[in-house]
Amino acid sequence: MKARAWTIMILAGALAVAAFAQEDPNQAYIKAMTAQVPAQKAQMLKDFLNKYSGQGVQYENYALANLAMLAYPGKSPQETIEAGEKALSLGGLDDITKYQLLLTVAGVYTQTGQNLEKAKSYAMKSVEIARANRSSDGDEASRAQWNKMIGAGLYVHAQASEKAKDFKSAVDSYIQSYNILKNKQILADLNKMGKQLMDGKHYAEAEKLYRTLYASAKDAATGTLLARSLYYSGKTSEALAVYKEIYARKKSGETAYNIGILLAKDAKTDSSVAPEAIRYLLEAAFLSQSRSKQAMSLAENLFFTANKDIKWNELVTQITDVNKKLEELTKAYNDKFGDKEEESLSASDKKEMKRILDDIEAEKKKLAPLKAKQQQVIDQFNKLLADTKARLGIR
Repeated sequence: MKARAWTIMILAGALAVAAFAQEDPNQAYIKAMTAQVPAQKAQMLKDFLNKYSGQGVQYENYALANLAMLAYPGKSPQETIEAGEKALSLGGLDDITKYQLLLTVAGVYTQTGQNLEKAKSYAMKSVEIARANRSSDGDEASRAQWNKMIGAGLYVHAQASEKAKDFKSAVDSYIQSYNILKNKQILADLNKMGKQLMDGKHYAEAEKLYRTLYASAKDAATGTLLARSLYYSGKTSEALAVYKEIYARKKSGETAYNIGILLAKDAKTDSSVAPEAIRYLLEAAFLSQSRSKQAMSLAENLFFTANKDIKWNELVTQITDVNKKLEELTKAYNDKFGDKEEESLSASDKKEMKRILDDIEAEKKKLAPLKAKQQQVIDQFNKLLADTKARLGIR
């Protein structure tokens, strides 16, 4: 009986030792995770992995995941990538940890500019996780939190796409992210990217981007950028509508000039548009110092040439021809009779002199109504100037 008792005690002791050894990795992991100092926690997680990695212990995947996501002094991007990739390959992570890990690794790839396609893929996988949980979770507060996580995932995807020069995907994700998060930083990123898109002539993507910015801010600067992207995309009428919307809220010479320029181009094929173009160009001439001379010149040219009733070019040609004829007749008279007394002229000379003088008088009679009509047109333009000043409150 005593021998048997000792056997049982020895066996129980062996089992207790085995149980202690089995629980030891779990205790080591828990101890590492409860460390308060990041550097200490990192070292303890590394020690855990050095000791138990590849042995099938329970928390190897979480130790790697937490090490990848932990910020501690001296950590390199490659350390994050290696630990994160290994944790993902092991699997078995809960959705929140996997979501966070995917974004962490995607962010480091984006920051370093390597494996950008993988960065985009990881970011979208995080979005898929968040969307699935938002759909399945019945708690309103929890759904709202998952929705924010969708926005964060889309933001990381946008950054990776922008770095990869996949501008269409970047714009789409930035916009979706902003619509969820309403974060001003996203607007700043969109503004920065917009310039890059315009410089690179990616006008369709720039248009989509600036539509979002303009809908949010409704400021003249963003509206102007939207209008430009529309114009360069061949959407002139839409660009014009945006410019007019901006101008209706706040009059500026630059906006008036842009409207006038677009309308002036239309006026080349449709003269009925000319009065409106002239109106905006004249307002630009009075409101913009930098555009004043150019706007006034364009307004004058359009006024005097686009109106078919005025026939300004024909009128100027007629006046020029008459003046030229008068100069020729006057020269002929002066050359032949300028230094002679009438009493010394022969009958034929007197007859020729009278003919020249009659021709001069006839040309003057032709010139008078032409000059009167010319002055009438000039008076009409001057009235437009006066009306523009009155409309703008300029004295």
